[in-house]
Amino acid sequence: MYNDLTSVSNFAYSDKKIFDKAQDFLPIYGTDYVELYVGNAKQAAHYYKTAFGFEDLAYAGLETGQRNLTSYVLQQGKIRLVLTTPLDPDSEAAEHLRVHGDGVRVIALAVDNAYDAYEQTVKRGARPYMIPKIIEDKNKMGLIRMSGIHTYGNVVHVFVERTNYSGLFLPGYEKLETGYSPGTKGLKYIDHMVGNVEMGEMNKWADFYANVMGFANLVTFDDKDISTEYTALMSKVMTNGNGFIKFPINEPAMGKKKSQVQEYLDFYKGPGCQHIAVATDDIVFTVSEMKKCGVEFLHVPGSYYDTVTKRVGKISEDLDVLKRWGIMVDRDEEGYLLQIFTKPVEDRPTMFFEIIQRKGARSFGKGNFQALFESIEAEQARRGTL
Repeated sequence: MYNDLTSVSNFAYSDKKIFDKAQDFLPIYGTDYVELYVGNAKQAAHYYKTAFGFEDLAYAGLETGQRNLTSYVLQQGKIRLVLTTPLDPDSEAAEHLRVHGDGVRVIALAVDNAYDAYEQTVKRGARPYMIPKIIEDKNKMGLIRMSGIHTYGNVVHVFVERTNYSGLFLPGYEKLETGYSPGTKGLKYIDHMVGNVEMGEMNKWADFYANVMGFANLVTFDDKDISTEYTALMSKVMTNGNGFIKFPINEPAMGKKKSQVQEYLDFYKGPGCQHIAVATDDIVFTVSEMKKCGVEFLHVPGSYYDTVTKRVGKISEDLDVLKRWGIMVDRDEEGYLLQIFTKPVEDRPTMFFEIIQRKGARSFGKGNFQALFESIEAEQARRGTL
């Protein structure tokens, strides 16, 4: 299993599945790390430490013998964020950055056997990205086995097996110590990551996660659930059996004007990861601390809170406090959740973050999706892209 020294994504996997419809032939322990290609990794690392509360973990670059890329690895709770900038203008990473701007390239998943994960997914139709390989540590901290497959757009899944490794992050990385640590914001783990795909492609990729990775469809939203007078979208939420990995897949729906998903596709120049949802145990603390550091959140109309009690029922939090911070509330069959969404964190209106606190809910209610949709549409109007 994963030892606490090497894996901040250390989840104890249970054979008892939460979501029985998942085939679950590929046990996944959680999100090992998420790698973003960015224009300036040094500056991006400063931003994510200051605004989101991440802390130094590891570094790879010219000083460590890495000639083509520079990567800063940050962590908070069980979240590992890798920020990578290409040094070679003719590299694949540079082309990815030129086309898409800053965005998610790698969603790495923690598994017990990276070789088996590769075999299981490729034989079911996945396109290979990284053939199984072993990376050994020069400092005799052990070895890591890795493999990978392509998914929607240019997003890839890398399977990471840390069973025989006791190093800091990955072989080739050194400890990062900048002396700058403004303090965490209470983030614990990645709750889910959302992908945007072209119109007509949602079912294809939902089937990919069902058939290739053994996931189940947790909930579906159609254009009747999420729409306004002008735009609409559809979404299917896919989950593995233990519920540690949730991948909603969005596609635009027909409407009078351009939907937020289509806006993303236009500016990102294709499918990609729309947002990363990170969990906290105290969303008011997290949001208030982020706002102090300049993080911008979507505006929620005050009228939204007029119907919360009727729609959601009794909650522990003070509704006036939630209203002041713009935190939304929703419910599923097992409990409720609190959530809020940032504005895009780069100049292109593409990737953003969600802050979520679960109070018993394992899935997603439908009430907040509509409010979120309307808030993003208002931002589209301001940008002149609606």
